[in-house]
Amino acid sequence: MALPGLRPWVFTVALALTVTLGGCKDKPRHAALPQGTTVLALGDSLTHGSGATPDTSYPALLALVSGWQVVNAGVPGESAAQGCERLPALIDEHRPQLVLVLLGGNDFLRRMPERGVIDALQSCVEFARSSRTDVALIPVPRFNAGGIRNAPLYEEAGRASDVPVLESGLASLLAQSAMRADAIHLNAAGYREMAMTIAESLRTQGWLQR
Repeated sequence: MALPGLRPWVFTVALALTVTLGGCKDKPRHAALPQGTTVLALGDSLTHGSGATPDTSYPALLALVSGWQVVNAGVPGESAAQGCERLPALIDEHRPQLVLVLLGGNDFLRRMPERGVIDALQSCVEFARSSRTDVALIPVPRFNAGGIRNAPLYEEAGRASDVPVLESGLASLLAQSAMRADAIHLNAAGYREMAMTIAESLRTQGWLQR
């Protein structure tokens, strides 16, 4: 039934526009990457898979789920700036279609200024874009008096650079002893959950087909 005072055809058109616009809003931002696509996972020990084995790292498990060739470019102990300094050579070598950046944990552990992490992430994004490579950020959680949660700087960096920030589940996984190898690294079960969560985030963005 039409709303009082509104002609039926006007109501129908308004409803159609609402549905259409709503659908556009929820439409994935990116085209799906086919199987065999090279994807670069840039990061530190959480990308490397410390606490588990190479075949149970999140990049290895993401490769199984997606069918992509996921290059594990994780180097334990690196700061965000050090990781991003490696990106140009890695892109030249592997020619990825997408770069997943998971950096900043070592900066937090060493109590380095957050500004350095933000600048490094921005540098990663700018270089990837100059190489016509898609890029997404993966937030690293911080430990504080209130518990463990994703550092807000990643959402801020994502908005400033207009790049997606993917959910990884790291904060909740590191809060569970059954998912950890130690205080700051996951075990095989934890990395499996992390890979599944990242995969779902990639589906939401459109990069990974449902």
